[in-house]
Amino acid sequence: MKYFSKKLSLAASTAFGCVALFGCSSSDSNNAASTTGMTSVESAVDVCGDYTAYEDGLGNTYCIDKTTGAVIYSVLVDGSIVYTTLEESSAASSDASSTDGGTSSASTASNAVCGETTNPTSIVGDLYFYSDASGSYYYNITDASCTKVYLTVASSSSAAEVTSSETLATSSATATSSTTGVTTSSSSIASTGSTPVVTFSTSGVSVENNNNCVEIDGSVVKILCAGIYYFSGTSNDGQIMVTASTEDKVYLYLNGLTLTSSDAPIYSQSSDKTFIVAVSGTINTLQDGNSRTNVYSYTKDGETKTDTTGAVIYAKDDLTIKGSGTLNVTGNYNNGIHTTKDLKIKYDDEFGGAPTITVTTKNHALKGKNSVAIDGGTLTLTTSEGDGIKSDEDDATELAEGKGYIEITGGKITVNSGDKGIKASNYILIDDSVSVPTLTVVASGDSAKALKADSSIYIYAGTLNLTSKKDDGIHANANVYLEGGTVTVSALDDGVHADNNLYLNGATVNVTTSTEAFEGVYIYANAGITAVYGTDDGWNAAGGSKNEGASASTGNSWGGNMGGGAISTSVGYIVITGGYHYISVSGNDVDVLDANGTATQTGGVLILEILSRSGSSSGNLGGSGWGGGTGSGSCSTNQAGGLIDTDNGYTITGGVLLGFGSQTEEYPSCTATSYTNSNYYGSSSAAFKPQGSGSMIIYGGSVTSVSVVDVSSMTAVNFPNGLTYYYK
Repeated sequence: MKYFSKKLSLAASTAFGCVALFGCSSSDSNNAASTTGMTSVESAVDVCGDYTAYEDGLGNTYCIDKTTGAVIYSVLVDGSIVYTTLEESSAASSDASSTDGGTSSASTASNAVCGETTNPTSIVGDLYFYSDASGSYYYNITDASCTKVYLTVASSSSAAEVTSSETLATSSATATSSTTGVTTSSSSIASTGSTPVVTFSTSGVSVENNNNCVEIDGSVVKILCAGIYYFSGTSNDGQIMVTASTEDKVYLYLNGLTLTSSDAPIYSQSSDKTFIVAVSGTINTLQDGNSRTNVYSYTKDGETKTDTTGAVIYAKDDLTIKGSGTLNVTGNYNNGIHTTKDLKIKYDDEFGGAPTITVTTKNHALKGKNSVAIDGGTLTLTTSEGDGIKSDEDDATELAEGKGYIEITGGKITVNSGDKGIKASNYILIDDSVSVPTLTVVASGDSAKALKADSSIYIYAGTLNLTSKKDDGIHANANVYLEGGTVTVSALDDGVHADNNLYLNGATVNVTTSTEAFEGVYIYANAGITAVYGTDDGWNAAGGSKNEGASASTGNSWGGNMGGGAISTSVGYIVITGGYHYISVSGNDVDVLDANGTATQTGGVLILEILSRSGSSSGNLGGSGWGGGTGSGSCSTNQAGGLIDTDNGYTITGGVLLGFGSQTEEYPSCTATSYTNSNYYGSSSAAFKPQGSGSMIIYGGSVTSVSVVDVSSMTAVNFPNGLTYYYK
C-alpha cells in the first residue's frame, strides 16, 4: 500500500493552526481541518507521509512508524490532531503527558496492561498501543474486559475529496500467453486502498474487498498494482501472477493456501519487489507440474520480453519471503524458489519471526541469480539433481558490483542435494545476526562440493556440518577464511580447499575424513582449534606457480609430493603463528605436514600423528628409508615424507611441536622413544596422548625434551575430535 510522501515538519504542523500541537485544543484542530478543506480520514492518509495510517473502526486514525510500532500522531474522530512528543522539546513532552488526550512515548509507561508483559509502544489518552504478528492494536484501560482492538490500514477511498492528481496510479505489464491467448492490456490502475482477500476453491476464485487491482482470469489471479493481498483456499490448477509496475511493492500473504498448478503457482512477472508472507499459524503448500507449455510475452521497462516459468515460485524481480508460518514447495519441473534478482528469506519481529520452508525439487531448491540472503527460518532443502542454494550471476558488470553472492546470517538450514550443497558465482559468507546459523549439508553429485564459491568463502559464526560424498567439503577458487564458528567436514577429496590462501583465524574445525584435509597455496594458521584426518596429506601447501610465485595458482598442480621424495610441480607455504592444531593421516606414502616450499612456526601448538589404517599403530607406511633428512637427535630420516615433508625446510622459533610416528623427512629434534596410546608424552609445559603406538617422537619450540608426563595439574585444551592437549 503506497502513501503520499509528504513528511510532516514543524513548519507543516503550523498549517493546522498550532505551532507544537501538543494538546492542541479541539477548536484549534477543527479550525485546521476546515482551513485545509480536508476530512479527518483524508487528512490521515495524506499527512501520514512515510508513516502508515491505521484506523480503529471508530473514526480515529493513527500514523504509526512500522519499524518501532509507535504512534507518531493521531487524527481523532472529532478532527483534532494529537502529536507524539517531539525529541526537540522536552518541555512540550512534559506538557503532552499532562494534557488530556495527549500522546506519550512507551518509555513513560511504568506498567504493562491487560496481561501484556512489555511496555506499550505508545499511549494516547486511555489507549495503550501494542503490536504482534497480526498487526498493531490497543487496549482502552477504562474497559474492564481488556478488549484488544486491532487497527486496519486507512483507506484513501473513504475520502471523497481526494483529487485525481493524488490518486495512486500504476501501469500493469502486458502479459500474453501463447497457449491460452490471455492478454492483460497496459493501463492506469487506481487502487481503492482496500485489502483484498482472495479465496481459491474447486468451484473457482472469489475476491473480497477488491481494490481495483485484482483481476480474475479463470483460475489465474492477476495482481496489477502495489498493496497487500491475502490468499487462502485450495485449487488443483491455480496461479497467482504479479504484473504490477516496476515501482510497486507487492505483498502476498499466504493464509492457509494450497495451490497446485500446471505452471508456476506463484509467478511475479513485474514489480519493484515482491514479498511472500507465510502468515503465522498457517500451512501453505505449492506444487507445479512436470512440464511447461505457457510462453509469456510482455513489455517491461519499454522492452518486449518472453518468458517461461522455471520454478514453483518464479520471480523476475527482487523476492523476499518472511512471516512465521509454514511454506511447503514441491518442484516437479525444475527449481523450487527462483528469482532472477535478489532472493531474501527474512526474520522479522513484525511478522512473528521467520518462516518454516520445505523445498523438495528436481533441480535447485533456492536460486537468486543476483544473490541469496538468509537471516532466519527453518529450511529443509532437498534436490534430486541440482544445488541446494545457488547464485549464478555471470554478468561481468554485476559481478564487479558484488552480485552473485550467498550470505547466511541466521536460521536452521538442512540441505540434501543431488549436486552441490551451496554454490555462489561470487562469495559465500556465513555469520550470525539475529540468530546463530545452523547449517547441515550433504552433497551427493560427482563434482558436488558442500560449499563452493568462485571467489572466496568467509565463515565467521555458526555450527556447520558439511558432507561431500564425492568431492571437497569446502572449496573456494580464491581464499577461505575460517574466522569463527564450529565446522565439521567429511569429504571424499579435500576437506577444505583454497585455490589461493587458507586462513585459520579462530574457527573450531574438525575434518573427520578426507584425502587431503587442508589445502592451499598458503596455509596461515593464526588462531582457532582444528583437528583433521586425511588418507594422503594432512595439510598440503601446494598449487602456486613456480614461474609466477606463490601468489598465483596454476589450478592444476594440486596433490603435493605424491609421498615425499618426488619433485614438486608447484609451490606452497605454511605459516603457523597461533592456535591449536592436530593433524593425522594414515595409509601408504602419506605426509602429515606437507609444503612444496617452506613451513615456518613462530607460535601456536602443532600436534602431528601418523596412524595405521586401523588407527592402532603407525607402521612404516611403505617408505623407502632414503637418507638425507635434517634434524638433531637419535632418529633416522628419509625422503619419502611422513610427519614433516617440505621442499625447502621447516623451521620453528616459538610455540609447541609434538609429532608421533615412525617416519619423517625432517624434524627440529627427535627421540627414538617408543610410545603407546596409554600415556601422555611431552614436557612439563606441553603434553599429548597419541591415538596409536610407535617408535619415534619429534618435538620443538618450547618442548626441549620428551618423556611420559603426569597431566593432573595441567590445563586442558579439547580438540573437536575428542582428543586433549595439556599445557602449563
